[in-house]
Amino acid sequence: MTKDMMVKALSEFVASKGVNTISLPDYKSYGKEVPVKDYLLRRQWGSWTRVLSVMNKRYPIQVAEEVKEVVKTPKTPKVKGEK
Repeated sequence: MTKDMMVKALSEFVASKGVNTISLPDYKSYGKEVPVKDYLLRRQWGSWTRVLSVMNKRYPIQVAEEVKEVVKTPKTPKVKGEK
């Protein structure tokens, strides 16, 4: 597996989880579900931060943010003379 193939597989895996980035402990927690073992990625680039940097540079992830509805409560009109 080439470096480019490893980064592409990692990018697709992270995107399938619906997040922009993933920490090393979270990645390790997926066990055999991950496409490339973390030690192979770190061996190629030296650190997990560099792995994520290369992943975002070559295969950027676009995750849609959830839009929250804002419910506005109507204000009661003040009557003249009330405090």
